[in-house]
Amino acid sequence: MPAQTPSKTNTKTNSGRFFEDYKLGDVIEHAVPRTVAEGERALYHALYPARHALYSSDEFAGNCGLEGSPIDDLIAFHVVFGKTVPDISLNAVANLGYAEGRWLKPVYPGDTLRSVSEVIGLKQNSNGKSGVVWVRTRGFDQMGETVLEYVRWVMVRKGDLDAPAPETVIPELKSTLAAKDLAIPETLTFADYDFAQAGEPHRWGDYEIGEKIDHVDGVTVEEAEHMMATRLWQNTAKVHFDATFRPDGQRLIYGGHVISMARALSFNGLANAQMIVGLNGGAHANPCFSGDTIRAWSEVLDKAETDTPGVGAIRLRLVAVKHGAPEFALKGEDGKYLPEVMLDLDYWTLMPM
Repeated sequence: MPAQTPSKTNTKTNSGRFFEDYKLGDVIEHAVPRTVAEGERALYHALYPARHALYSSDEFAGNCGLEGSPIDDLIAFHVVFGKTVPDISLNAVANLGYAEGRWLKPVYPGDTLRSVSEVIGLKQNSNGKSGVVWVRTRGFDQMGETVLEYVRWVMVRKGDLDAPAPETVIPELKSTLAAKDLAIPETLTFADYDFAQAGEPHRWGDYEIGEKIDHVDGVTVEEAEHMMATRLWQNTAKVHFDATFRPDGQRLIYGGHVISMARALSFNGLANAQMIVGLNGGAHANPCFSGDTIRAWSEVLDKAETDTPGVGAIRLRLVAVKHGAPEFALKGEDGKYLPEVMLDLDYWTLMPM
């Protein structure tokens, strides 16, 4: 038989969605459900210098009223986020921001997570080559209960430049979650909190709004480690793996890798900022590449009492910078992020009062 010429169009593989493929109100169920296990925690703690006691010790977590030590909050975020990449950001130019993120239920080893996203906003850019897509993503466990939800918006390329622009819809989003919006586990208590075991004596009342904390330590990003982490979350974005995908021939470090590294570094000075419960906003200000050294600093933006006795909420700005010691600066006179700033994250966490 004569050799067959391969088809130029492969209809069985997924090239990802382009801007014109999204419709307002679309609900996208993402593959593939993922059961998280203790190995997930061990690998996470090998990749990042994570030491918060609630996520390291079943005994410590039990004394805080939980059934055991949950999976780190950012593991849950990365797993839920990673599911969405093939459908939301495979053809993205940039991940632009986050809002209204809430951790609603602790995730434990053995839980199975899946993700569903709804398109809540669309806006084509003036160049006609790309557009911004807003999605609200929810992560569910095996019981069908929501463990995490957040909004993010991404700039996505158009596949067909002649495709008509959709009607512009920009969702109204909260700039900041109020303390009443935060979900606190019903059984959580810090009545028997062991500050010596946690690593620092500083309570909620020891922090002042406006205070800035240099977390001192730094970690140099290695190529193999960030690719291992991104595979762990099943994030398939080409820019993280394929060195031919970018003109500069560099693999872009997954922004979540920077978030987790900065959060882990924040232990030094914020060891008692235990549970992440809210994400108000965030920007991946500048790219991170292998060889960059990540350092971090935090600013206390707000504090609030909660309805749970002894549990306070503290709102923090977490900033990751590359190389030198942080100077507590974010933006220049032009209003743009300084080139050394990689991450600007605004989140709520729980702390003993």
